[in-house]
Amino acid sequence: MYKLDITHAPDSGGHFGRFGGRFAAETLMQPLKEIETAFFEAWQDEAFQAERLDLLKNYVGRATPLYHAKQLTAASGGAQIYLKREDLTHTGAHKINNTIGQGLLARRMGKKRVIAETGAGQHGVATATVAALFGMHCDIYMGREDMARQMPNVLRMRLLGANVIPVDSGTATLKDAVNEALRNWVASCEDTFYIFGTAAGPHPYPLLVRQFHTVIGQEARAQILKQAGRLPDVAVACVGGGSNAMGLLHPFRDDESVRLVAVEAAGLGLDSGKHAASLAAGKAGILHGNLTFLLEDDEGQVQGTHSISAGLDYPGVGPELAYMLEQGRLELDAATDDEALEALQLLTRSEGIIPALESSHAIAAGVRIAKTMSADQIVLINLSGRGDKDMNTVFKHLGWMEDGS
Repeated sequence: MYKLDITHAPDSGGHFGRFGGRFAAETLMQPLKEIETAFFEAWQDEAFQAERLDLLKNYVGRATPLYHAKQLTAASGGAQIYLKREDLTHTGAHKINNTIGQGLLARRMGKKRVIAETGAGQHGVATATVAALFGMHCDIYMGREDMARQMPNVLRMRLLGANVIPVDSGTATLKDAVNEALRNWVASCEDTFYIFGTAAGPHPYPLLVRQFHTVIGQEARAQILKQAGRLPDVAVACVGGGSNAMGLLHPFRDDESVRLVAVEAAGLGLDSGKHAASLAAGKAGILHGNLTFLLEDDEGQVQGTHSISAGLDYPGVGPELAYMLEQGRLELDAATDDEALEALQLLTRSEGIIPALESSHAIAAGVRIAKTMSADQIVLINLSGRGDKDMNTVFKHLGWMEDGS
């Protein structure tokens, strides 16, 4: 149907196996099809790609380094640990890769307003950044609970000129922010582009977000071959919806020697009921426009989630990750709140790098995996964002006062 240089593309209906699809309000079906058409046209447009890659290099700061974390390796024992430093991008997380791409697409389609959902605030900041860069009006939907625990990012969004709209429904977290953004888009789709933040949602968003983030894994693949002379034995990424995970893991998907590990938020423990591990504990169902694994009760109602990290506090997961799990190409791991905090402190004190709480889940699992391996093996971990935004949460859980005492 399309002339693509895209591997593992979904079918024309947006399905990865039985997962994915386009389940949306009738009002949104035409806008979604228009975005799909615009994306495939843009993806093959040399001028679009040249501008996107120029912005990624000269505005975002790509390529990000691949760092051999020797002190972390020594402190952990076992395999050599390499970190893909997405925390060093402009805005401090991987999210900017996707918003640059979708922002260019919105401008190409003549849209004057963009909207987005955000949990940890990094996608909101990245969207507000692109809106400022391209001169677009920007509204960001954010759960009030997330606003309280991620206030630094709320202030950044407002400083960038975005209107941050609190969401009080449900658990006032990421799921509810997505709901409100979708409701608004139904009523404003003629002049508005929804910059979706993760590799989920109705087709074509899982594909768009994955493609705009594969630069992470493409760079890491070339860098590890140059630095270590071979591919990693294991590639590890945290998973909420799946944007950074698809970005790192997808370019290694056909390398059968590389284990692909998705690390979910175990919260207070997978047996506690207070977690956000949709792949490990979910059932197949429809959430936010796609069929995927999600957390629901016996009556089919979406369950509340819990994670110390706002960006992982989501009851579903991208459909392509669900498909990869079902096909046996994806391994699962999980980290509790306490394990993520311990990993944050370990990386900070061994390497002088403060990771985001989301990324700390990947660090926790990556270190645990490395300990089971030999010193001539390699674990590659996606350090998806920096931890500035999480200091208040970290201080609270460590029992420190706001003044650091």
